[in-house]
Amino acid sequence: MGYSATTGPLPAITCLPDDWWDPAWQAVQSPGVTGLEPVICETPAVPQTPAPLPLPSWGQVLATTVGLWRSRHLSWLRRRLLAVAALGAGLVAIAVGTAGLVLSAAPAAPPVPRPAAIPAPSGRAVLPASLATAPQAARPVWLSVPALGVRTRLVYLGLNKNGTLQVPASTAVAGWFTGSPRPGMVGSAVIAGHVDSRAGLGIFFWLRTLRPGERVYVGRADGTMAVFTVTAVRTYPKDRFPTAAVYGSVPDAELRLITCGGVFDRSLGSYLSNVVVFARLTG
Repeated sequence: MGYSATTGPLPAITCLPDDWWDPAWQAVQSPGVTGLEPVICETPAVPQTPAPLPLPSWGQVLATTVGLWRSRHLSWLRRRLLAVAALGAGLVAIAVGTAGLVLSAAPAAPPVPRPAAIPAPSGRAVLPASLATAPQAARPVWLSVPALGVRTRLVYLGLNKNGTLQVPASTAVAGWFTGSPRPGMVGSAVIAGHVDSRAGLGIFFWLRTLRPGERVYVGRADGTMAVFTVTAVRTYPKDRFPTAAVYGSVPDAELRLITCGGVFDRSLGSYLSNVVVFARLTG
């Protein structure tokens, strides 16, 4: 390759491509130098572009998002929940304290006092115990329990259709079970009465407080009176009531006073037990 015009100094080239080699041009650039050979420039290595990373899956994105949210908000939410719980506990404590103050300020219902004792019946002919089996024993018409302040007339009771003992229609009177012996005759005479009602106390409300040795008086239609002395007071669950011990035959003249007692079951509307007073003829 030749040049037809004068040129200025050219930059020294120390590395030429293979297709640019020309001995004449080399002689001009390097006079007096022989044995020159072309120097082939090595093609610079082209940097390799790294393969693109795979895109994350939706599950990974969701997990990362939830993790970030928890790290930022979970501690805050826990603090809020603790604060709400503490506030709720404080409000409950305030409510309980207020209720306690109201109840303490309200006047307590006075306990029902046991009635004062009344004088024992007197001036009546008393059938001796030795004549208790006499056929002339009249029907009972009244009952008196001086220790309980009880004095009431007696009504007559039979059995319900299911075989249970009838109860008086009124809570203010007691009743004699006509299927039992007449009071003062050999056997267990039975008299029943109510313990209470929605209207108030029944005739036998205090029956459970009788004590052995206290007296019970039963007046009869012929003007005579049988006197009984309490020997025991028992409470029996109604589902385990000792029928034989209460209604069964005995060798002497005895009396049973029966009413309800124990726990009151509101779902059934009745008491779960019976109170029974055992007494023996003593005059």
